[in-house]
Amino acid sequence: MSYIDSMFSLEGRVAVVTGGAGGLPSVMAAALAKAGAKVCIWGRGTGHPIPDAVAAIRAKLPAGCKIEGVTVDTADREAVKKAIAETEKLVGVPDILLNGVGGNMGKAPFVDTDEGKFVEILKLNLMAGLVTPTRVFAEYWISKGVKGDVINMTSMTSYKALSGTWAYGAAKSGVLNLNEALAKELAPHDIRVNAIAPGFFVGNQNRALLLDEKTGGLTARGTSIISRTPMGRFGNHEELCGATVFLASRAASGFITGVSLPVDGGYLTDNI
Repeated sequence: MSYIDSMFSLEGRVAVVTGGAGGLPSVMAAALAKAGAKVCIWGRGTGHPIPDAVAAIRAKLPAGCKIEGVTVDTADREAVKKAIAETEKLVGVPDILLNGVGGNMGKAPFVDTDEGKFVEILKLNLMAGLVTPTRVFAEYWISKGVKGDVINMTSMTSYKALSGTWAYGAAKSGVLNLNEALAKELAPHDIRVNAIAPGFFVGNQNRALLLDEKTGGLTARGTSIISRTPMGRFGNHEELCGATVFLASRAASGFITGVSLPVDGGYLTDNI
């Protein structure tokens, strides 16, 4: 085995990727599989059935990669427990959890905030996207003596408020806080907790906010973002793969916990 292989190979590891049918999590799931991990994607399957998502990812993987799927609502604690048991049968005992569940629901002035939707977004990103699955996995790993690795999804708005996305910003700043707090609490059990903070990547949820559907050019918001991104472009989904494998690999990042790694083209460095 070469030095690079020994540093970044995930052979023998088993990963769960929640929200795995989504644009960014599906690419990250594929990266884990290509690095040698057995992967199980989880999701509710409401917008994109999990079997279809598994088939789509599998079609892009080299021969020998292992990927399966489980339909589950990660906001439901008992459902998460059952999903772990199902995952064990499909791919083995999971020791990597990538919390990919999350998303936003529109943009509005604060005085027009829909409080019901605000709570829904908080539940999606904080509870389903971190608290409930991580709590169940932590209990599971501690009881089995498993050395586990959690990778959360923070955001640019974990650091800098973005206009109009009030609930999403509150939730993602909460994810950043919990990422640090959990890293300290779980370290004695040899469970690491880190995060990736994607910059601006065009996907189904934000496409209309960033790109003009008629012209294909940038919207005013897209133009503003690019003007504040030193590298002058949006990210390509595959540019999250290296950070994902790095944080999952104990050989590469075993003494790292509690960090949130920006993959943002320099967005957070913007200044005057």
